[in-house]
Amino acid sequence: MIELYIDRRSGVSPYLQIVEQVKRALLLGTLHVGDQLPTLKEVVGKLAINPNTVLKAYRELEYEGLIETRPGLGTFVIRSPAGPLDSHAGLRASLLDWLKEARQAGLDEESIVALFDSTRRESRVKEGI
Repeated sequence: MIELYIDRRSGVSPYLQIVEQVKRALLLGTLHVGDQLPTLKEVVGKLAINPNTVLKAYRELEYEGLIETRPGLGTFVIRSPAGPLDSHAGLRASLLDWLKEARQAGLDEESIVALFDSTRRESRVKEGI
């Protein structure tokens, strides 16, 4: 089962953090079709957030067709947004090497994320995506 968390310093709304964590788990293959998401009560109890925040996140995921709520049973994954990323082991290995090189160059985690994001945006512009 997915372990949800909220980063209160991220500036990203808690409901969006939940949505993104579920999508990321699906892409990384840690969540699969048929898996059950934590119940509303479990998430609220663990994260100490408003139940409406969890409901909003789950509604967004339902709207995108990724999950469905089955009355009396729970909320389940019904579709993955794309193929799992575990079939891209070569790209993952390259990225791990790049991350090691970035840390050895003295970049902290925030700088690595900033560099990755800006490079990704630049690449999308160059490729016309």
